[in-house]
Amino acid sequence: MTRPFPASPAVELRHVSKRFGDMHALRDISLDVRPGEVVAILGPNGAGKTTAISIMLGIRQPTSGVARIFGLEPRDIHGRSQCGVMLQDTGLPWNLRVGELVALFRTYYPAPLPMAEIMETAGIANLARVRAGDLSGGQRQRLAFALAICGNPSLLFLDEPTTGLDVDARHGFWREMKRRAGNGNSIVLTTHYMEEAEALADRIVIVHEGTIVADAPADALTSRVRGKHVRLIVPDGITVTAFAGLPVDRLEIAGTNVTFVTARPEEVLRALWQRGVTYEMQEIRGAALEDAVSALTHETEIDHAGIA
Repeated sequence: MTRPFPASPAVELRHVSKRFGDMHALRDISLDVRPGEVVAILGPNGAGKTTAISIMLGIRQPTSGVARIFGLEPRDIHGRSQCGVMLQDTGLPWNLRVGELVALFRTYYPAPLPMAEIMETAGIANLARVRAGDLSGGQRQRLAFALAICGNPSLLFLDEPTTGLDVDARHGFWREMKRRAGNGNSIVLTTHYMEEAEALADRIVIVHEGTIVADAPADALTSRVRGKHVRLIVPDGITVTAFAGLPVDRLEIAGTNVTFVTARPEEVLRALWQRGVTYEMQEIRGAALEDAVSALTHETEIDHAGIA
């Protein structure tokens, strides 16, 4: 399908800052989202993710800098008509039936998807006559997704989209997102599920204290975390003194199970053996995306070259 604004990035932020009184929510951030690209914005609560998306949507104005959607002001009706938004706090009229809400939202767009396609894609075809206020948490998420795609958007903003969904529903949602990206849709995603970000995103943007501290594919981020996760089975009664002076981080001892992170696993294991600590190796693995996010937002050891 040919998308309507191929010449411009779907989203542009140029040197955007946002202050609320003396508090700096965003500090001089710049970001592009290209057509057909899925970008996950990650970071701890209060990092500035919500503020950045609010500026992209035109809900808030930047204190300085420029925001554009398809080269237009975020509040321009021509750009907004090509956007779909799925937020956690929808403020919907919950007394309406599911089918009534979808029918209502279709009227907001110049070329909406067919009603049946929306309901089927979101997995709510059997809920058309159910009052929205009677839906479960997962069903409300499906309804919110249905409303986000009513206008057949070129750009989707998804805020924690799979919260409350079971595993099968979550994986079905991921397949639909990949299909849409393959058709040229751009997607901006926030999520606390690292697996979700890795499964969907072409790029991971990590925001911390109002700044972008990394912008790269997930594998580029994880490959630069210089720690390995080690899990051992050890004799019962072992204490942290067995690891005194060793280069380990995040050491946890639970009965006979020991886990830690180290940049020098061979050195640690050899030292334990020399100290008379017998152990059974259970696992040694590289960093996951969660480790990279933690490293970048807690200033632990990481090689920053080429990730921002």
